[in-house]
Amino acid sequence: MLENIKTPWLNSYGEVKFNLEYPDLSISEVVLNTADKYPNQTALSCMGTHIKYRKLKQKILELAKAYQNLGLKAGDKVTVCMPNLPQTVYTLYALNYIGVVVSFIHPLSAVSEIGFYLNEVGSKTLLTLDSFYNKILEVQKLVSIERVVLTGAAEELGFIKKSAYKLIKGKKDRDFTAEDNVIFWEDLLKKAKVSKPATPHFMDKNEPAVILFSGGTTGVTKGILLSSLNFNALALQTGAMCNKQIQGKKMLAAMPCFHGFGLGVCIHTMMVLGGESILVPKFNVKDYALLIKKNKPNYIAGVPTLYEALTRTNYLDGVKLDFLMGVFSGGDSLPVEIKRKFDNYLKEHGATIKIREGYGTTECVTASCLTPYNKEKEGSIGLPYPDTYYKICKVGTTEEVPYGEEGEICLTGPTIMLGYYNKPEETANTLKKHEDGHVWLHTGDLGTMDEEGFVFFKQRIKRMIITSGYNVYPSQIENILDAHEAVQMSCVIGVKDEYKMQKIKAFITLKEGFTPSEDLKLDILKYCKNHIAKYAIPYDIEFRNELPKTLVGKVAYRVLEEEEEKKQQIA
Repeated sequence: MLENIKTPWLNSYGEVKFNLEYPDLSISEVVLNTADKYPNQTALSCMGTHIKYRKLKQKILELAKAYQNLGLKAGDKVTVCMPNLPQTVYTLYALNYIGVVVSFIHPLSAVSEIGFYLNEVGSKTLLTLDSFYNKILEVQKLVSIERVVLTGAAEELGFIKKSAYKLIKGKKDRDFTAEDNVIFWEDLLKKAKVSKPATPHFMDKNEPAVILFSGGTTGVTKGILLSSLNFNALALQTGAMCNKQIQGKKMLAAMPCFHGFGLGVCIHTMMVLGGESILVPKFNVKDYALLIKKNKPNYIAGVPTLYEALTRTNYLDGVKLDFLMGVFSGGDSLPVEIKRKFDNYLKEHGATIKIREGYGTTECVTASCLTPYNKEKEGSIGLPYPDTYYKICKVGTTEEVPYGEEGEICLTGPTIMLGYYNKPEETANTLKKHEDGHVWLHTGDLGTMDEEGFVFFKQRIKRMIITSGYNVYPSQIENILDAHEAVQMSCVIGVKDEYKMQKIKAFITLKEGFTPSEDLKLDILKYCKNHIAKYAIPYDIEFRNELPKTLVGKVAYRVLEEEEEKKQQIA
C-alpha cells in the first residue's frame, strides 16, 4: 500500500487512484449509516452514561429539526464553544445534516478571542455551556450574536446524573438573567418535537463542513476549511493504520473537539467505524488514569506531556493494561526519552504494544503520518497514511531534495484542506501545485525522509510554541502585550519544561514613566487573563531595559531562547 511513497498515485492513463474507497457522502450521512448498521452498540459514553447508536441517530435527526426550526440553513456558520460532551457530537452531525458549517473554538478562549473567531467566519449562532454565559455577555459587547444556545454540562446524561452534578458543583450554572437571544437546550428540543422532520441538505463531500482554527505558516490565526471527504478519509485511513478492527472497540476521547486530533480521530473515526468514544469533558491526569482503569479503553490518544505525566503518577499502580490495542502520540514531537520511558511503563503494566508517534497539521485535519504497528525507527514520525504522499522540498520552492537531505515537509492526499477561510493569498502560499500536477500542502516544518519512506521531523520553519499540545503563536501574544499601556515592546518565547514540553515566557521593555515592579507584572498578567486563552498566558514576565536585535533591527528572539537554555543548563 505504501511501497511507492514518493510517487503520486497516477495510473498509466494519468488518472488519480486511491487504495481505499471513500464514500461520496457527508460526515452525517456516514455516521447515520453506521447507526443503522450497529443500532444496539454503544456509540458514546460520558460520565457513566452510555448512548447507543440508535439514540445517537435519534438525537441527530431531532436536533436537525430543532436547528432548522431556528431558521438555520445550508451555508450558515454556527460556532461551537464546548468541551467533549454528547451535545457537542449531536450538534456537529445535526448541523451537517442540514448543510450548516460548524466552527469549533476552545471554550477557554478569552473574550476578545471569541469575538475574533465569530467575526472571522461570520457566525451569528453560538452553542456553549451555561457556565460560560457571563463571558459571552462580554463577547456580545464586541460582536453581534443573533442566537446563543445554552446547555448544561450534564444535560444529556439523564435526570439522576444531572441532579447529582448540580449537587456536587454546589451552585447553579444559570445564576444569571438571560437576554432575549438565548435559547436553552431543553427549549430547543421541545420545539423539535412539534416540528416536521428536517429537510436534509445532501452536502457534497467537497463542500466545507467544519472550520478549525490554526496559525498556518505565518502564525496568524486563520479558519481552516475542511470537507466531509477530509474527515471521512481520515477515519478510514486511521482504521487502516490501526491494522485491527475498531468496530465494537473503545477510545478514550480526552483530546478536545476543537482540535483536529480530538474531533477527527477520537470522535469521528470511532463514529464512522462503529467504535465507542468515551467523552472526557475536562482533563486532569488523575481522572484520566482512573478512566483508563474503570473503562479499559482499547485506544488512547494524547500529547507527549500526558504520557510523561502518567509515568509520574501512582493511579495506575497494579493495573494491567493488556486491553490496550493502540496508544497514539500527537500534537507535538515525542522526545525519544519520553517514548522509551512510556514504552517501558506499558511493558511493566502488561501491555503488548508500544506508543506510536504521529505527525500532522490541522491543514490536513490532524495525523497524516504514523509509526507502523510492526516497525519503528528511533526519532521517526513513521510512514504516511494510505493515499497520502510525502516529499521533502527545498525551502521556498517546489523542488524535491534527495533522500536524507533536510527540507520542508510537503504532503498531498484526500485529507488536505479546502483552504483558509477568506484568505486566498495565504491559501496560495500553503497549497501549491507542483510539476506533477497535484496540489501539495507546504507544512512550514523541516524534516527528512530515508530510502524506506520513513519521515523524520526536525524543527519548525514558522515561529510557534507548543505547550501541552496547544499551538501558541508568539506574534499574537506580543500584539496583545504591546497594547498594554505600560508596554513599549515585547518578545515571547518558549522555554523547555519537563511537563508541558514548553512554557511561555515574555520579555518586556516599558514605556517612559513606568518602572519595573512586582505589582506591574501582576497587572500585566491580569490584563493577559482578559485577552489570552488560559493555556497561552505567560508563566513569567521579565522586564528588560532593551531587547536584543538582529542586524536588520528585528527582535532577536533566538538570543533570548539561547539565554534561557543556558540558565537551565546551569541550574
